[in-house]
Amino acid sequence: MPDPTGPPEEFRRAVAALSAVRPRPELVVAPLDAPPRLAPYTWAVSIEADAARAPGEELDEPDTSGRLILLHDPAGQDAWEGRFRFVCFVQARLDPEQVGDEMLPTVGWSWLTEALEQNGAAHVALGGTVTQTSSVRFGDIAGPRRDDDVELRASWTPVGGDGSGVDLRCHAEAFCTLVSTAAGLPPVGIAQLAR
Repeated sequence: MPDPTGPPEEFRRAVAALSAVRPRPELVVAPLDAPPRLAPYTWAVSIEADAARAPGEELDEPDTSGRLILLHDPAGQDAWEGRFRFVCFVQARLDPEQVGDEMLPTVGWSWLTEALEQNGAAHVALGGTVTQTSSVRFGDIAGPRRDDDVELRASWTPVGGDGSGVDLRCHAEAFCTLVSTAAGLPPVGIAQLAR
């Protein structure tokens, strides 16, 4: 049961560090209501991206979207190996030539592991799934007739997540990198060629 006097200082510091991250302009960031039953203290954010979107342009239906959730249990949890835990979900639309690619789950998982490594986001207890989905619409349901997506769900514990002063910004930056990669955005500083 959460402390009615408010979240502990280490959680407030973690949220402040995560909130200070300024992602690249092609990403649209919005706060989310975090699921309350996963841990005594939670925080969440959503990120949307579209490789064809110009910075500042509104997104009607993004090609890629994700959610990052921070969980905190002051008592710690053995399965987490710490007092903090990140949970993420990313969904990206597939190009027709990617549908059915047997290597896609491995490639999708590498998006996450490489993003964590590139951003110096040390971690333990990393686990998750990568799933390909296809949806076909019939009748009066609005939207494209067919959607093919890849979904990545994962969780990990930041090293030092036991409250020993770890700066969690690099984990939020890694998540931004993951969403950018899944959206097909070029690395920062590289111009995208016209399609």
